[in-house]
Amino acid sequence: MTPLGILLRGAGHEPAHYALVLATGAAAIGRPVTLFATNAGLALFRRDAPLLSDPREARLEASGVAGVATLWEAAVELGLRRIACEAGMRSEGIAAEALSEGIELAGVVTFLEATRDGQLLSL
Repeated sequence: MTPLGILLRGAGHEPAHYALVLATGAAAIGRPVTLFATNAGLALFRRDAPLLSDPREARLEASGVAGVATLWEAAVELGLRRIACEAGMRSEGIAAEALSEGIELAGVVTFLEATRDGQLLSL
């Protein structure tokens, strides 16, 4: 199947949530997925999980829609490749230790290579 690369650069809950919706949906139908976060999008990969305190998270779960927490678990179970942009981390002052377990550190060339013959989405 065609690889899917998702570039998450947007700040906040909404772009991160939908990046996970797309990534887990694609992985569930057998597509190889690489989720690449940079700059403000790196909030999704942080160990302290700041997006979980957003009020939208509780509203989604209360309405029966999978939130970031549920989708994150699915992403791990589905084996999504998750890459934190090294340059983005430096520009945001984020140390590698601040990232969740299982996050790769790499640059844009690694992301582009992983999705060479696939589709790219940017949020």
